[in-house]
Amino acid sequence: MFGMGFTEMLLIAVVAILFLGPDKLPSTMVEIAKFFRNVKNTIGTVKDSLEEEMNLSQIKQEALAYKQELLSASESLNKVTDIPAQAGAKLTSLTDDILEEDEDTTKKAPKESQEVTFKKKKKEEKTEKEEDNKDV
Repeated sequence: MFGMGFTEMLLIAVVAILFLGPDKLPSTMVEIAKFFRNVKNTIGTVKDSLEEEMNLSQIKQEALAYKQELLSASESLNKVTDIPAQAGAKLTSLTDDILEEDEDTTKKAPKESQEVTFKKKKKEEKTEKEEDNKDV
């Protein structure tokens, strides 16, 4: 009781008997019990009057209603924000498919390679052209 053990309460009782004496102790205990009962009742009435004035029950209900609205709004917001993410994922998959198709076509039909050399052209071709020009 009140965070006190049995030995502490026994010690208080012995001190009370010594100070008050056995004649006044029973009436004093009754008065102390009445005091604690009155304090408890007063605290209860204060608590009830504060709750009535502040309408805590209504405020709690309104708070729960707002909480439900916020949860539903956040769920719908999550759905809306997921749509662009899904669309982006589909677009990236489409671009990946297009890139794969381009790679497949380049692998199937490679470009003609030209041989690069640093040799000079033969003069015979030049001389034949010069002879043709002289005859004209």
